[in-house]
Amino acid sequence: MDTEAEFDRLLLFEQIRKDAEETYKLNPLDADDLTRWGGSLLELAQFHSISDSKQMIQDAITKFEEALLIDPKKDEAVWCIGNAYTSFAFLTPDETEAKYNFDLATKFFQQAVNEQPDNQHYLKSLEMTAKAPQLHADVHKHGLGSQPMGGVEPSAPPSSKAVKNKKSSDAKYDAMGWVILAIGVVTWISFAKANVPVSPPR
Repeated sequence: MDTEAEFDRLLLFEQIRKDAEETYKLNPLDADDLTRWGGSLLELAQFHSISDSKQMIQDAITKFEEALLIDPKKDEAVWCIGNAYTSFAFLTPDETEAKYNFDLATKFFQQAVNEQPDNQHYLKSLEMTAKAPQLHADVHKHGLGSQPMGGVEPSAPPSSKAVKNKKSSDAKYDAMGWVILAIGVVTWISFAKANVPVSPPR
């Protein structure tokens, strides 16, 4: 990914997060704002270490759940929780724990589809999550902290800390990128720039 574009995305979603936090102070019962806040955290999780990413994803889930307490039928928040659990699963090496999170993701994606049966984003997410466990196995088989997905050997000795960190980052982006594909970064950016509630196209 282009470093400049990556940095621009980081700044954009950090601004969305700050704006959502300020809006929350004025109106803590705005489900759209909470969904937007959770979405920005989910996006920002890509730019941090795995442990920090997992914490940000958990924080995002909390925001989505808070939005659903206000508006239980808010399908966007339900769908985003599915993405959050998928993201969390990819960053979890343990297969049993990962499967638990993938199962949760499937449950929420199905709930979103039930709310909006014609929404192609929701349908695609439900379809993709069925393939997620195999991709998870492939990613972790090659070592999320040592090699990128696909098993390409590092060009430098494994003892090289710089190479190891880069490979760890590459592998994490492979896993997280699968999830962000489902979220649709273009959708997030267009809604953010328009300063309207984040909602997938219907």
